[in-house]
Amino acid sequence: MAEKIFRLVFLIFGAAVGYQIASYALQLGLNVNSAGLDSGRFHLLLVAVGALVGLMLTPIVLWAARQAVSWMVTSLHRTPTSDIVAGAVGLIVSLIIAILLTLAFPRNIPLVGDYLPIIFTVFMGYAGMTVAVKKKEELLNLFSLVPRSVEKVVSSREKASKASARLPVKLLDTSVIIDGRIFDICKSGFIEGALIIPRFVLEELQHIADSSDLLKRNRGRRGLDILNKMQKELNITIQIVEKDYDDMSEVDSKLVRLAKSMGGKVVTNDYNLNKVCELQGVPVLNINELANAVKPIVLPGEEMVVQVIKDGKELGQGVAYLDDGTMIVVDGGRRFIGETVGVLVTSVLQTAAGRMIFAKPKPLERAL
Repeated sequence: MAEKIFRLVFLIFGAAVGYQIASYALQLGLNVNSAGLDSGRFHLLLVAVGALVGLMLTPIVLWAARQAVSWMVTSLHRTPTSDIVAGAVGLIVSLIIAILLTLAFPRNIPLVGDYLPIIFTVFMGYAGMTVAVKKKEELLNLFSLVPRSVEKVVSSREKASKASARLPVKLLDTSVIIDGRIFDICKSGFIEGALIIPRFVLEELQHIADSSDLLKRNRGRRGLDILNKMQKELNITIQIVEKDYDDMSEVDSKLVRLAKSMGGKVVTNDYNLNKVCELQGVPVLNINELANAVKPIVLPGEEMVVQVIKDGKELGQGVAYLDDGTMIVVDGGRRFIGETVGVLVTSVLQTAAGRMIFAKPKPLERAL
């Protein structure tokens, strides 16, 4: 129905344009009698031609109009509402100013006298709209009834949520949930963004918590308690993802596949899962690697005070530990078991299990 109305409008418009062209041509002195036409027939001919051209242009104009409207709607959907409001205010104000200023423009300027106000008005409208969009926050503050302190808090929260949304998600493995250190790491603020817990990981935790083996049951319940504690006490987004893969039975394989589909990172302390993720190009955050990285650096020649706890593997050796669990092998420290003694670091060995420090008691070192 709308297309028929448009065809009728364009037909009438084309006929009117044809009539005007015929009248203008006759006023210029066009001789139509030589072609066997009088003024009435000439008007009728151009009216018919104009109507025909209008009908022919209707589909093209309608297609162009639909494309323009579609582009405009898409652009408006992508543009924030604040930008639209600010741009509209700036456009209206600048157009009013431009119209008032153009009243004083002289009209007797050759060639551009009639077009100069139009050009100036278009320029002012574009400039006003651009400036208003760039200064939208200041403009909105002028009309806002919300106190600025509250507004700043809201804007800071919005910025924080947007920044968090841009960060890659972290998918938690069963082992890292049971381990429990993930809670302290998140509490310290070193992990940002959303934490994803797949449904199949929760099911594995529940299966472990329902095990007949006492140790497994306690580990599973500890993992569920850690998750509950994280949801209640941490100011971090934790999402449960229902997606599952029925063609796989291994939880680790499902986790790697889900991480690849979501573009996220796997948080784990499982050495084998770490290697599988590296082979498949999935980023990994290994809690054990983090723990080793934050241990204090000890260089040969440094002195420290430790408590020798037990015998070492070799004859005469004693073993001590730092507060972070780093093992210190004290050569000749067996006779100091149960005592606190000053030692001198001789070497440091980094292994897959962690860092080991070799030292000698300071009295023996001085005696040598």
